[in-house]
Formats: sequence, C-alpha cells, structure tokens
Amino acid sequence: MAVERTLSIIKPDAVEQNNIGNILAMIQAAGLEVLGLRMLHLSRAQAEGFYEVHKDRPFFGELVEFMTRGPVVVSALAGEDAVARHRTLMGATDPAEADEGTIRKAYGTDIGKNACHGSDSVENGKAEVTYFFPEYLLK
Repeated sequence: MAVERTLSIIKPDAVEQNNIGNILAMIQAAGLEVLGLRMLHLSRAQAEGFYEVHKDRPFFGELVEFMTRGPVVVSALAGEDAVARHRTLMGATDPAEADEGTIRKAYGTDIGKNACHGSDSVENGKAEVTYFFPEYLLK
C-alpha cells in the first residue's frame, strides 16, 4: 500500500451541531494524519468549482446551497491507503445505511446532510487536496 493524500470536509450540518472535534478524533483514531486544516465559509464560486463534476446533476443547486450555508472544515489527510480508509470511516452516503462506528452513522441525518465529504479516488484526492491546499501540490 502506498501513502496517499485525501480531502475531508466536515459539512455545515456537522459544524452546526458542534461535531468538529468528534469527527477529527475519529479520523486521527483511524490512523490518518492531518496535514492541513482550515475552517472557511465557502463562497458560491468555490462550491460550484469544487463540485463542478456534478454540475449537470439535478441535485447540484441544492448541494451548492447546502455547502455555502455555513462554515465547513477542510482537511488534507495522509496515510497508507488513505482514500479507501477514509471512505470506510465515513460510511455509506445515506446515514441510514451506514455501518455503526462510521462518521455518517454517528453524525449524519440524511442523504443530503451526511456530515462529511471524502475523496473518491487517489486522483481526485490529489486534485481535491490541492483545491483547498495548493501548498500540497503533488508533482
């Protein structure tokens, strides 16, 4: 297994519910290293740019509205097989279908308000990390 980088976003719903520390603790307990961390309030342009891959999907507008409604916490994570490990830790997109012990089961409320985002591939992990942390650009 190779050391990878992946992006984590603690979404507005989890920030509003004061679960930042709980989620970060789960990430660190899973053995993922936090390389960079910042709280920000995404602008419409940032959210649209980040989720551009979904721009033709019917939920795009709702997703952008949700992600810009309040602060988020973005973090660059690293570790062996980090993408898959973080996705397993997050759990299924729908918290009702997520396994016990996952972030979404513990802190998500529904498929739209599911507490967190994580990169879905090694390639996207690199791109997403550099979207928010250009200083970690991998060559």
